[in-house]
Amino acid sequence: MNKLALLLCFLFISISSFSQKTEYETKSNIQYYNSATNKSDSYINERCVLDIYYPKNSKNFATIVWFHGGGLTGGNKEIPEALKNKGFAIIGVNYRLSPKVKAEKAIEDAAAAVSWAFNNISNYGGDSSQIFVSGHSAGGYLGMMIGLDKKWLQKEGIDANKIAGLIPFSGQCITHFEIRKQNGIPEKQPTIDSLAPLFHVRADAPPLLLITGDREMEMLGRYEENAYMARMMKLVGHTETKLYELDGYGHGMTEPGFPLLVNEVNRILKEKQTKK
Repeated sequence: MNKLALLLCFLFISISSFSQKTEYETKSNIQYYNSATNKSDSYINERCVLDIYYPKNSKNFATIVWFHGGGLTGGNKEIPEALKNKGFAIIGVNYRLSPKVKAEKAIEDAAAAVSWAFNNISNYGGDSSQIFVSGHSAGGYLGMMIGLDKKWLQKEGIDANKIAGLIPFSGQCITHFEIRKQNGIPEKQPTIDSLAPLFHVRADAPPLLLITGDREMEMLGRYEENAYMARMMKLVGHTETKLYELDGYGHGMTEPGFPLLVNEVNRILKEKQTKK
């Protein structure tokens, strides 16, 4: 083949690759409660919104619902840069914050947002059987609560077992410290009650990947909480629980955690494909 033919072939491949490059679109501030609920509560109307970043003109893609951290008292929805351009839709969620409302309301909001994803992702081209739930710190706590305690999503008509995977980053596994604070319990006094993910360990839960920072650098006993969660999930018969400790990183361990999240999503998707 002469040089001109090689050059033309290279240009054709390059143009084809460029034309096939996935484009993404972002829709912002979508209300995930129904209009009647929004009209009945000004704080829900203002705060309970989500952003969706998704691959345009793609079909049957997976979705990661991401809950921000902030101790259930602060923070705002985000689409993490490290999760973009990976072929997934990313949904960043705002939820109501304490002390404006009881901290438990954030769990209700998390369930409503995930329900919105199940009911609406097909309108964007996504596959509702491939919805993953993740988040950092308070966001990890919220994801575990709605994924393990089935009552929250049942209220929305969704079976929590339909979540494809739970991947919390430094999530609180005992009762969240803000909820304990509401009840006059100090942050260093551990409590495990119905508002603790640990209370709801079960064998039939979605796959669970727990990611924390270094045990000597994490806040309070966050690694140890997650290690106990991993042990108890295995003891009750859950076969798809894993725990990763990121040596050298403290509580703000999201950047090294994101590749682990992406790998876990791809692993589960590959397994689902193999079983078909």
